[in-house]
Amino acid sequence: MTAILGILMVLGSIAGGYLMEHGNLKVLLQPAELVIILGAAIGTVVTANPIPTLIRLGKGMGGVIGGSPFSKAYYLENLKMLYELFNHARKSGTAKLEEDVDHPEKSPVFSKYPKFLKAHHALHFLCDTLRTAVAGGVDPLDIDQMMETDMEVHHRESQEPISALSTMADSLPGLGIVAAVLGVVITMGALGGPKEEIGHKVASALVGTFLGILMCYGVFGPLASAMGKINDDEGHFFGFLRMAALGFVKGLSPMMSIELARRSIPSSVRPTFAEMEGACRGGANAASKAA
Repeated sequence: MTAILGILMVLGSIAGGYLMEHGNLKVLLQPAELVIILGAAIGTVVTANPIPTLIRLGKGMGGVIGGSPFSKAYYLENLKMLYELFNHARKSGTAKLEEDVDHPEKSPVFSKYPKFLKAHHALHFLCDTLRTAVAGGVDPLDIDQMMETDMEVHHRESQEPISALSTMADSLPGLGIVAAVLGVVITMGALGGPKEEIGHKVASALVGTFLGILMCYGVFGPLASAMGKINDDEGHFFGFLRMAALGFVKGLSPMMSIELARRSIPSSVRPTFAEMEGACRGGANAASKAA
């Protein structure tokens, strides 16, 4: 919601200042200019990117509006999940853990955490790592390198829609000039007519440049930046899972494994050790109170 609030602040400030100078908002309402600029900008994105990137771009913009899910409460919930999973593996053996990671939707641990089950990339990342560890014969350092490679690939893929949106934003001022030039062409064809009509057409042409610059720096540029921050948050979450899995692979106790993971959480959303311990050993109510 903060993204929507920020965009409304940008548009409201510009409209308010324009009205303070006794401007007429109707002059800024030029649907034809919007069709030219936005239509051409969307066309450049479609031309330059494959369909999977376009789908991720749409989901990414939706994620910006919904806000980052990687809150303190979300981390606490996943610390508790990892603690239960590692304890379950310790008590029931690696055979049971293999069943959990092969069919997480049927797992008695994973099934209690639907949010994590819906995070398909993170789920596969953790399950593939634990499956490799259960298979045996793989050094923890090699598993860590595999996780690092997986994270790098995912990061590159998640950067593609951000780059696409940034490129679109960068193109908007130029497309605004295109719309303005077309407006000037129309104006030249009206020379010799009433001065009011010529003035209106010149104003319409200038609005094209205004809209292109506004949408670049006031809307789509900030949206791309917000998508980048959410992408960074997801990267931190993958690092959190990596540390937890690495602790388990090295043979650390469940509590020490998740403590290793807790230390990798960004400080702004990192739970304290007491909050983590309360969530893991005190149940779900302790986690919700700490949130």
